[in-house]
Amino acid sequence: MAMIEVDGNNFNIEIEAAFQRGDVVILQFISMYCDSCMALGFELEELDEKMDNLTILEIDCGQSEDLAQMYEIQEVPAMKIYKKEDRLIYDGVGVVLAVDIKAMIEE
Repeated sequence: MAMIEVDGNNFNIEIEAAFQRGDVVILQFISMYCDSCMALGFELEELDEKMDNLTILEIDCGQSEDLAQMYEIQEVPAMKIYKKEDRLIYDGVGVVLAVDIKAMIEE
C-alpha cells in the first residue's frame, strides 16, 4: 500500500477503508518544513516497500490542525500505529527506524 496524504476531508474514509481491509495503520503527523519529519518519511517509505497489509496516512499538522488536535499532537514528527481500530501499539515522537517499526508490528 502507498503512503496517503490525508486531511479532514478524506481522513475518515481512508482510515475506515484500511481497517476494513485488516491493514496495520500508521498515522504519521508531520510539518512540511521539518527535517526530522522527512527522515521519518524515508523510514516509512522503506517499510511500505517491504510490508503488505500496511496503510500509512500522512497528516500535515499545519494544514490539518483539526486532526492534530483530535490526536493531541504536540510535536512533530509524531506517529501512532494501530494493529486494529482499537489496538494502539505505538504512540511516540521522533524518528524511528524502519526495522524497529517492523519489529513492533510483528510482535
